Amino acid sequence: MEPAPGEPWLPDLCRLGRLATMLGVAELVVCVIALAPSADAEWTAARFASASAFALWLALTVSVVLCVARRPLSRLRPWVGGTAAVLVAALISATGAALVFAVDRGLSYGLVPDSMQLSRFVGGSAAIATLIVAVVLRYLYAVDGWQAQVRASSRAEADALQARIKPHFLFNSMNTIALLVRRDAVVAERAVLDLSDLFRAALIAGEGESTLAEEVELAERYLSIEQLRLGDRLQVRWRRNEPLPWQLKLPRLVLQPLVENAVLHGVSRLPAGGTIDIELSVRPDGLHLSVHNPAPPPRERDTMVDARATEGRGGTGHAQRSIAHRLAYAFGPRARVQGRWHEGYYLAELRIPL
Repeated sequence: MEPAPGEPWLPDLCRLGRLATMLGVAELVVCVIALAPSADAEWTAARFASASAFALWLALTVSVVLCVARRPLSRLRPWVGGTAAVLVAALISATGAALVFAVDRGLSYGLVPDSMQLSRFVGGSAAIATLIVAVVLRYLYAVDGWQAQVRASSRAEADALQARIKPHFLFNSMNTIALLVRRDAVVAERAVLDLSDLFRAALIAGEGESTLAEEVELAERYLSIEQLRLGDRLQVRWRRNEPLPWQLKLPRLVLQPLVENAVLHGVSRLPAGGTIDIELSVRPDGLHLSVHNPAPPPRERDTMVDARATEGRGGTGHAQRSIAHRLAYAFGPRARVQGRWHEGYYLAELRIPL
């Protein structure tokens, strides 16, 4: 995926995680060489330590130089800039290897085996550095492209959520409010405010972040509007197991769509209605949010959506896939979105790492 205009395409090695990747690969190469059965000389602890220090020093130097040169190199075409980055790494490694060889021979430290020639030591170091930098940069470039795709996809999913508050919901709500204006003006005013907040949240679904407190409040406003329409057919039972991280940053609209599914695909389809149970609790593996409601059998018995995969089935799959995608981007693979129907009830669960 092409980077945004003006954004450097070369991976950012200034970040600690990226720097750790470069250093880790360099140390891994040293371990592989030390364990190779065809090594020219026996690897002692001192030789391994000196080789590790040499490799980490070169990796750190190359990372710093490429970090500084990131924007100039990114002005070139990717294949030209990538080649230039690899050549810079090779030059730094060859120069560093030549200096280390000269110092070791001049001071007789014996860190470089006596059988090792200058050309082989310098050439080998440059070749290994070239391979390491080429592999790491290609890997990080692919990761950056994947993350850009996830961001674009997450934004598209969030934008699509703006259409989740459907026109018929607006019409039904306005009709309900119109009936309430003469009968109970206070309740009608509260319904208008709830509806306004709900649509405001939908319009900014792809922008910024929300908090757990705001998500719960938005779900409460949605349910209050639906209770005006469904009356006694819709009952809601909240279970807030304190303490809860009310200021935890969350993507917008992660709870309200699940509550909406519970109403539209569950309670409203049952002649007698039912009770929606919403529970929030903190467990050892993170924050848990669950929405449990009576529901008719879906077209397929079970729906299972995971934050690591966007395959889902059934009438609630779209909302859960969208939430799973955005939580995966915000919290990584430890976030979970799961849903299943069993014996007349549907359970949707969110697990968010803290």
